[in-house]
Amino acid sequence: MSLRLGIDTGGTFTDAVLVDDNKTIIAAQKSLTTRFDLVIGIGEVIAKLPADKLKQVSMVSLSTTLTTNSVVEDLGAPVCVLLPGYNDAQVKQSGLLDILPAQFVVILDGGYDAVGVEQQPLNEKAARTAILKLKNQVSAFAISSLFGTRNSSHEVRLKALVTELTDMPVICGNELASSLGAPRRALTAALNARMVPPIKELIGSVLKVLDQHKVVAPLMIVKGDGSLASLKNAIEKPIGTVLSGPAASVIGACQLSGLQNAIVADMGGTTTDIAIVTNGQPELCADGAMIGDWQPMVEAVRVSSIGLGGDSEVRFGGHKGLSIGPRRVVPTSLLAHLHPEIIPKLETQLSGMVSARSNRFVMRLENNQALLNQLNPIELEAWELLGNGPVELDSLVVENREYARALARLKRLGLAIYSGFTPTDAVHVLGINSHWSSTGAELSARIWMRQMRYLYGYGNWQADDVQNACNQVYDLVNATICRLLIEVGLNESDLTRVGRTQSVTELLTKMVLDQSQHEKDNPLFKLEFAKGYPIVAVGAPASGYYGEVADRLHIGLHLPKHADVANAFGAVMGSIVQRSQVTVTQPMHGIFRLFHNDHPQTFDTLKEAKQCAEEIVLDEAKAKAVSAGVKNPDVTLTYENTHVKDDVDGELFLESVIIATAIGPACDWRSDS
Repeated sequence: MSLRLGIDTGGTFTDAVLVDDNKTIIAAQKSLTTRFDLVIGIGEVIAKLPADKLKQVSMVSLSTTLTTNSVVEDLGAPVCVLLPGYNDAQVKQSGLLDILPAQFVVILDGGYDAVGVEQQPLNEKAARTAILKLKNQVSAFAISSLFGTRNSSHEVRLKALVTELTDMPVICGNELASSLGAPRRALTAALNARMVPPIKELIGSVLKVLDQHKVVAPLMIVKGDGSLASLKNAIEKPIGTVLSGPAASVIGACQLSGLQNAIVADMGGTTTDIAIVTNGQPELCADGAMIGDWQPMVEAVRVSSIGLGGDSEVRFGGHKGLSIGPRRVVPTSLLAHLHPEIIPKLETQLSGMVSARSNRFVMRLENNQALLNQLNPIELEAWELLGNGPVELDSLVVENREYARALARLKRLGLAIYSGFTPTDAVHVLGINSHWSSTGAELSARIWMRQMRYLYGYGNWQADDVQNACNQVYDLVNATICRLLIEVGLNESDLTRVGRTQSVTELLTKMVLDQSQHEKDNPLFKLEFAKGYPIVAVGAPASGYYGEVADRLHIGLHLPKHADVANAFGAVMGSIVQRSQVTVTQPMHGIFRLFHNDHPQTFDTLKEAKQCAEEIVLDEAKAKAVSAGVKNPDVTLTYENTHVKDDVDGELFLESVIIATAIGPACDWRSDS
């Protein structure tokens, strides 16, 4: 019997499952993700699986939340973006300057118009100067030309120039998105380039571990739409793996629960992701998924994602009182489990003067060489200091302020991470969870209570009433989840497009929760939420929260067996899907223009243009699927036509997007690495 190996690398845990031909999990394991060296965590979880079964593995599939988390947490490698034909207003609108230093965003002469005609010659001299100047400061290059989807010649030339002058990864906007919208396409290309180093590191780590265990099988990666991508595709276009983890989770949750209609809620360490499944299929958002504050042009499962997880920092939120997330920290319970030597330090902090630095230990997070190259000597010394284990920030401020400032910069760059008080710590104090150090959790909770009281004047708990304080955190997490679920329901009805949506959502949440707590015999009206759509809760922290959430919302709950490894299970359930599309427009009456790469073509009739487009997309989609490992893909054509009605000429054709989709089963996988 052949087996499939599913691996999911999340922000906190790395999971692995072995699945047989009957889609039954025969072994499942978890280990902590080691972001500073992914090989360690992946190696530990694979080593826990039965060695004799690993010899039977014929295919491996990987899902991950690392790319999603990098967007949510605004982390990523430094990249250079080359923008032929753009202007300052378009750059500002794109949001590029919110994620990159201004010197890494380079506007060049060039670009095309809407019908693919060159507006200005490409300034290759300026491009060459910028590439040579910045190549040692960045990890990758992104290119997006104005109307590059109408004519990609300038993007193609710049890509060749980057390849000629550097050995760095480079991606073009037209390779990622075919829609118009220059600012969003530029942002998509930049986010994609930022993700290349971490996805390469992840793939390299998995391959190294598989080689150590002599697992000879092709490796695929789950994309955000739930389909599978080859290694080559994932490394070139890692933006496609945004929401890879949630997509795998939805697939795994549906398979594990057997439900056709459900609300899938995946709670991890960094985010909570909610998706609606109807008739066994999650909805896709073709216009691009919202990830944190960004909406890149990438097709993915329609997921509502917020920075709320077991590792979210519990902090003072001003007039709102307590706030949770979106910043991720290392739970103190976990840190004390891994490093018991911090317990005496926590005890000392509890007995001394409280400060904003209390509860703070600093650890290595990433090992990004491009970022390390930007550090000054003091920062490099501080980085080396972290190699010896967690550093107590409070004592370091007293002993060496320069190092403390250096560690703060390492944190801002994403190279280091702080510890802190989290929902995970709260459930350890309450006895709901006992995986890690309850002693560390309680000490952290007591220090946090003192911070709230003495630094922010918040909290009316008794000095030793740590249970009540942690219950308040627990209730806040549950209320936040309830609010997100109701917001997702409003999204389904397009009601969140109405003004004052936040107030409406908060009001409805309050009414639903108040009604569940104070049920009347004959209410004037009764709210009913998600009838026929039970929650399927998956993810490591889910079992500690969703029982309470389901009770408060009066809806069904499924916590299926192996819910904590649903992502890894879903990773091996997908199929390979490859798409190709071509746009045909009518810029002038009786003239039809076909746009494909750097070769726009003109036809006298719409029939001829569409026939040529169909041949192109059918051949491309099939070739992509075969390259990805499908022997005999099924290819279908779809059309997205745009017409307008004119009072004189009647109905006029404006545009047609011809899309070919090639699908093949996972059993046809073969390696392209």
